[in-house]
Amino acid sequence: MSRRADPRSPRRPPPGSADLFAALGNETRLRLVRRLSSGGPSSIARLAAGSPITRQAVTKHLEVLARAGLARGSRRGREHLWQLEPDRIEEAQRWLEAISARWDRALERLRAAVEEPVDEA
Repeated sequence: MSRRADPRSPRRPPPGSADLFAALGNETRLRLVRRLSSGGPSSIARLAAGSPITRQAVTKHLEVLARAGLARGSRRGREHLWQLEPDRIEEAQRWLEAISARWDRALERLRAAVEEPVDEA
């Protein structure tokens, strides 16, 4: 069986992927990503509403997401509105899918090897 590279599966992680996955590795930031993905651009006050953390803490978490390229903020009058950067999230999704596909192939090869009949001579 030849082992050709799948052109859709990147061989290397996207640039800045350590920052990207570190940013997503925090429960509070994941909640912010969920809220931004379902509610569209939101103010810090709206994102902090109903949350046990302060607006200042929300701001710090949003800044981490922004440094990772996952979100961006813009001023609209007195409000600072935040929104997700879909391209960066799609990039992370593609990388995770490529990793998953590699594991699926490796596990399939292992299953085939384990289930292969043993020739007892």
